[in-house]
Parts: sequence; C-alpha cells; structure tokens
Amino acid sequence: MADAVIVVALVLVAVSATAAVAVRDPVRQALVLAVLGVVLAVLFTVLQAPDVALSQLAVGSALTPLLLLLAVHKVKRRGRKEGRHR
Repeated sequence: MADAVIVVALVLVAVSATAAVAVRDPVRQALVLAVLGVVLAVLFTVLQAPDVALSQLAVGSALTPLLLLLAVHKVKRRGRKEGRHR
C-alpha cells in the first residue's frame, strides 16, 4: 500500500513539473510552481521527511511563487511606465 502511494506521489510530481515547464505565461507558471511545491511536500511527507516537507511547503509553494508574481508585476508596471514616456 505504501509503495502505491509513493508511486502516485511521484507521478503527480512528474506531471506538475512538466506542466510548470510547458506553461508559457509567467503568472500561470508561478501558480503551477506553487502546485508543484505542494505536491513535493506531499511526497516528502509520504517518504517520512516531515521537516523537509514543511520547508518545501513554506519556500517552494509560498515564497518562491510569491516572489515570481511580484517580479512579473513590477516588470509589467515598469513596461507600462516606459511606454507612456516615449
């Protein structure tokens, strides 16, 4: 039973990682990256590494996508400002 759960978690990781690479829109990419972080946290929990799972949950599914979204927002805003001055 435990092996089946590990296999399912690994398949979910592979699918979400592939989706994160395949998506072209940066905002959607950040959201898929957050999903990948949650799936990796589940995998680490299944593999009995709760400390790594908590770190992954905090960094991989919360902070990193948030920083990416803020960077995309700032770049888009800066692009609009420069477009008006020309």
